[in-house]
Amino acid sequence: MAMKKLYPEPHIAYFSMEIGIDAHIPTYSGGLGVLAGDTLRSCADLGVPIVGVTLLSEKGYFFQRLDDEGNQIEMPVEWSTDDFLRLLPTQVSVPIEGREVRIRHWEYVITGISGHQVPVYFLDTNIPENDPSDRQITSFLYGGDHRYRLCQEIILGIGGTRMIEALDYKSIQKYHMNEGHAALLILELSKQSKNDMELVREKCVFTTHTPVPAGHDRFPKSLVRSLLGGYLSDEEIDRISPGDELNMTRLALDHSTYINGVARRHGEISRNMFPGYPIDSITNGVHHIFWTCESFRELFDRHISGWRTDPFALRSGLAIPREEIWAAHFEAKKKLIDLVNQRENAGMDYDFFTLGFARRATQYKRSDLLFTDIQRLIDIVAKSGPIQIVYAGKAHPNDWQGKEAIKHIFNAMKGLKGHIRMVYLQNYDIDLARLIVAGVDVWLNNPQKPHEASGTSGMKACLNGIPSLSVLDGWWMEGHIENVTGWAIGAGLVGSENPSDHSRDIDDLYDKLEKVVVPMYYGNRDVWIEIMQHCIAINASFFNSHRMVQQYVLNAYFI
Repeated sequence: MAMKKLYPEPHIAYFSMEIGIDAHIPTYSGGLGVLAGDTLRSCADLGVPIVGVTLLSEKGYFFQRLDDEGNQIEMPVEWSTDDFLRLLPTQVSVPIEGREVRIRHWEYVITGISGHQVPVYFLDTNIPENDPSDRQITSFLYGGDHRYRLCQEIILGIGGTRMIEALDYKSIQKYHMNEGHAALLILELSKQSKNDMELVREKCVFTTHTPVPAGHDRFPKSLVRSLLGGYLSDEEIDRISPGDELNMTRLALDHSTYINGVARRHGEISRNMFPGYPIDSITNGVHHIFWTCESFRELFDRHISGWRTDPFALRSGLAIPREEIWAAHFEAKKKLIDLVNQRENAGMDYDFFTLGFARRATQYKRSDLLFTDIQRLIDIVAKSGPIQIVYAGKAHPNDWQGKEAIKHIFNAMKGLKGHIRMVYLQNYDIDLARLIVAGVDVWLNNPQKPHEASGTSGMKACLNGIPSLSVLDGWWMEGHIENVTGWAIGAGLVGSENPSDHSRDIDDLYDKLEKVVVPMYYGNRDVWIEIMQHCIAINASFFNSHRMVQQYVLNAYFI
């Protein structure tokens, strides 16, 4: 029996494999899940009638331990669902390999600044009635092999759609797939509509986040037939698996009325990857209240009326007195440095120029690019002033190149000892991210072009007045104004189709640090604070999830 709902009847169902709401609810791995959480927070603030659907991930992504050599050790996450979520009685089932797999759901309600509520449902197969193997389907986020992943996506797409139906939501107009993991909802909508695929298409919205072919889920037709035979006819399996594989992105592209990438550049790349599809772009944003640290919240409260309800008001950041900007920053920096020194005994100094890099450790993000030439870094310190560096980030358990990058960084720390104070903080999560993006002096981001779809970490930093030193890819192509909101790495090929040149990028990174960034920090504080003001006024006022959600409402949800 469906429970009586206390929140407004939703018109949009938002499906995401991961949703990052709270560090204590470890059902996210990184940017995709954190973006989903910010999206739903803004929907709650703006009164958008939406419901979130995701997987419980009972044992989380993983808890990261790093040994003295930088070897990553993955451990299950211990957390109590009862402490944060409410188990509801409604259950549904989905067929997998001819078995009926039962699904229950847990609820978390996000309450917006005006009191509007957005429910989020976490799907869970750990039910005694299920086969022991089926009870594990919702245990680990992105865990296991292809079979495990497809089982999870059956639960999310088919099971999530059935749960929405079972909860008696009668006003759902759009089903928003946040990446292709949820694309199997199209199959369930097709059955509900008696194969009226035009009606299905009118209901579906698809956001793609991945600008590289390898990042799109593909499953062999034989596996699809094994798991979904009986639910789908042979003819239906052949139709969704041309060329002997099911491509989840293609399934979503073929059956969505609105499709978008997550930055202007990513929209262009996606149209080139998938010619013939009308792929728009809505540049990502971050929740401005959540990601603004306490000292800057208080500062904005004093000087910018209405910024909490309307982040566009942050354009008034230029009028905030410079000394107050610096005082708010120093307070945030002190909190970070105190944490770093307490955890790592790093001996970091409040007054030293501090560089921050905290992202998923994977090859294209080039987390170890900064350490290509250790001696050059030592020379920069000698010429321009002291530098200290804060790193954090997890590598996927099966990403050996990402794990090697972490080890390379640990090795660099040893080579820089006595010259640069540096730490790599373990188990990067939402709480740690909030401290780092507010507490460093510059946000470093140097992905391999054109592999950064959007990136949101630099957006979080700019809410706290932190400029970026970044490769011109993803959102930074829209947010970058040289010497105004930060600095570009390898800017010579702006707007070109060429990928990053590693040697050119590292030379430019070192040059910017040595000749521009570090000397300005130590030698021209007034100009530095002007850049901080512009980060707030130009970038924070635009690259927020309120603006992003408003674009989804206008372009995708109510059309």
